[in-house]
Amino acid sequence: MSARLDAFSSPTVGKVFKHIIAAGKVLEDSTLPIATQELVRLRGSQINGCGFCTDMHSKDAAAAGETSVRLHLVAAWREATVFTEAERAALELTEQGTRIADAAGGVTDEAWANAAKHYDEEQLAALVCAIALINAFNRANVMIQQPAGDYRPGQFG
Repeated sequence: MSARLDAFSSPTVGKVFKHIIAAGKVLEDSTLPIATQELVRLRGSQINGCGFCTDMHSKDAAAAGETSVRLHLVAAWREATVFTEAERAALELTEQGTRIADAAGGVTDEAWANAAKHYDEEQLAALVCAIALINAFNRANVMIQQPAGDYRPGQFG
């Protein structure tokens, strides 16, 4: 399988992704736990069917010490007992924020209030940005059918 567009050699894609990557780097300095950020990226990628980002973020999370049990259960987090209440709130916000078109009202007040119980205002800001950024990457990669499976942890960092 090959991509419809070579994103790695396209000057336009390169320039745009450079800015999205730079925006993502800001989140590394936030107080939102890195584990939570990776779970959010992974769950958003799963929902959007982005194999490239699912591959990347599962491998990056594993390289950062995330357990295989938790990684395998992200897609079924509601039934899993391995996530904290804060992580569960972040995953719910991720799902609602990713599936905006599927829900008439977008993110519910209940999901927002639950996240706000676990994260301060700056962490919520980082969470919102992480969800928005992974959705941007997912949509581009799905459109161009970027192949998955060859990513090496830290390859782009």
